[in-house]
Amino acid sequence: MIKRELYMRKIRPFMGRDVVKVLTGIRRCGKSVMLHLIKDELHEQGVPEGHILEINFETGAVDYIKTSEAVYSHIRKYVEQHPGKLYLLLDEIQELECWEKMINSCMIDFDVDIYITGSNAKMLSGELATYLGGRYVEFRIYPFSFREVRDMMPKTALPELFQTYLLRGGMPFLYQFPLDDAGFRQYLDDIYASIVLKDIAQRNRIRDLEQLRRVLLYFISNVGNSFSASSITKYMKNEKRSISNETLYNYLEYCKAACLLHLVSREDVIGKQILHFQEKIYLTDHGFREAVYGNNLRDVNQTLENIVYMELLRRGYEVHVGKVGNLEVDFSAQQGGEKLYVQVSYLLASEETVEREFGALERIPDNFPKYVVSMDEISRGRNGIRHYNIRDFLLLDEL
Repeated sequence: MIKRELYMRKIRPFMGRDVVKVLTGIRRCGKSVMLHLIKDELHEQGVPEGHILEINFETGAVDYIKTSEAVYSHIRKYVEQHPGKLYLLLDEIQELECWEKMINSCMIDFDVDIYITGSNAKMLSGELATYLGGRYVEFRIYPFSFREVRDMMPKTALPELFQTYLLRGGMPFLYQFPLDDAGFRQYLDDIYASIVLKDIAQRNRIRDLEQLRRVLLYFISNVGNSFSASSITKYMKNEKRSISNETLYNYLEYCKAACLLHLVSREDVIGKQILHFQEKIYLTDHGFREAVYGNNLRDVNQTLENIVYMELLRRGYEVHVGKVGNLEVDFSAQQGGEKLYVQVSYLLASEETVEREFGALERIPDNFPKYVVSMDEISRGRNGIRHYNIRDFLLLDEL
């Protein structure tokens, strides 16, 4: 188990504070491990085991987690038996109905430090925000970065390790236990099926599962491409199906809420405007694409783009697709008052490709960092634009 310092550095300043720490992310991305890391840190700070109460709401092993009233009663009894500050670690809490009221009651009634995880990105947009306005902080947890994979497998040569990452993605389990090709595909396919069934279909009462699966397959196959409702409608007609724009956009929102997909808007880099058309779709973990659709290596440009997009999110950037006149910059990323721009290409194999990737960046009239990222082993940076092999880019301490 690695320390996942990228996240712990963000969480530490809030430990012991009177705010609920909310960890959100896709299923099996490592949120439960984060709770274990938080528990270890609490022990290091001198908190005794008896003052830490862990509850996993996905288990059926205990009866008291079936209702929020029963959970509250259990916590109250535990507080009575262990006087002093209590540290609550509540895993996959969205499985509990009316959990928001229970959390609010605990905050009011007990001396508690609360950490919760959930697999829904919009769990904070509803009643929790109403009950705990200003008293929670959210941390988005993602699957392993390439750096974390390297830390898990330090003896593997980087080119070989990146090839594995390119296919399998970053789900932590895949790097904790050796799996063959069929094994990793089965593991990811099972997680994907669980997300589709539990986090999308059941949660949103979708009856036409076959229609949902076909739309999702279209999204996944078109990672890194512009999103168009008309193109999906045409695709569904070819599949002898029909779908309304309202249903289509609802599916997209459900997938975003389940932390499966990201819809990325365009930004006019020179005009400083956000353009809400021709958005692009990316996956939280590109390994799902290989397991469900295949072709991560054949469509390597799309896969590399997805990897770089998620890396920018992990590092705390707000990311858009850039537009410079008629040219496209793959990513325009902002954090605070700082910006950077990234072009992603498989190989700079021709002068036409070089001009396309560097030319768009050279037209941006500011002095923020600009990168071209590819699989090339030799740097071809020019005019202040840095060129990195993607492995080296992903392992940079700072961008």
